[in-house]
Amino acid sequence: MGSTYEQRRALGTYGEDLAVAYLRGQGMEILLRNWRVREGEVDVVARDGATLVVCEVKTRRGEAYGSALEAVTDNKAARLRRLLGRLLDETGWHPGEVRIDVVAVQVPRRGAPTLTHLEGVG
Repeated sequence: MGSTYEQRRALGTYGEDLAVAYLRGQGMEILLRNWRVREGEVDVVARDGATLVVCEVKTRRGEAYGSALEAVTDNKAARLRRLLGRLLDETGWHPGEVRIDVVAVQVPRRGAPTLTHLEGVG
């Protein structure tokens, strides 16, 4: 068995893969995954029609540290807004609208994972 860091990273990648499949299933086009700059990272950048969507994916195995949705605080939403501005500056994209979404993935010990998609959180 790997280190705790490796386990968390694998769980996060699993959750992001599920989220991307879900978003595609909703008709979104995935533009970028794991876009990183010094100030932080955007998990998924997608297009939903004419709207550019920055999506934070939170994956949790249990609720010992709160639910995945509870992990997106006001500070996290503010950071995502800053990263969105940086993304637009660096790419030169001029979308009609922008939105910040969260996909929360709960992975139970038994049974299928559940996804909750919140649109326009920030």
